Amino acid sequence: MCLAIPGKIIEFVDKENSIAKVEIGGVKRNINTAFLDPSEVNIGDYVLIHVGFAMNKIDEQQAKETLRLLEELGEMPEKDIL
Repeated sequence: MCLAIPGKIIEFVDKENSIAKVEIGGVKRNINTAFLDPSEVNIGDYVLIHVGFAMNKIDEQQAKETLRLLEELGEMPEKDIL
């Protein structure tokens, strides 16, 4: 099963190479944002992340609800696999 997890963009590490830092449940990781339009991605935006790539931008309410459901189901990923 493939799962995309919402993360909040907190920093652009290397805009030229489409690398951003996201936070997911207190864990911070670098991801690739090359699949997204750079003019539409800003710090504070939520994105769906799959295997280290931001697949699309989602609204904050949808992101928080998805994270809440994952946590409720006990499906939040462990820190070492993000």
